[in-house]
Amino acid sequence: MAQVTKTTMIGELLQIDESIAPILLEIGMHCLGCPSSQMETIEEAAMVHGIEPDALVTRINDYLAQNEK
Repeated sequence: MAQVTKTTMIGELLQIDESIAPILLEIGMHCLGCPSSQMETIEEAAMVHGIEPDALVTRINDYLAQNEK
C-alpha cells in the first residue's frame, strides 16, 4: 500500500494516484498544474493554504488505503 509523508512532493503524490487531485482542490489547492507546485512538499503546500499538514497526510493516506488497487 502506498503511503505518503509530509515530505512527499505534490508531483510525486499525483503520480502515486492522480485521483487525489479532487481532495487537494477541495481544500483550496487550485494550483496543481503550476510547475512550481509540483516541487512543493505536502507540508509546504498545506502551510501555504492554512491546512494542518499532519491532518492532510492522514486524510490522503486514509484515501489511499480505501482505494488500494
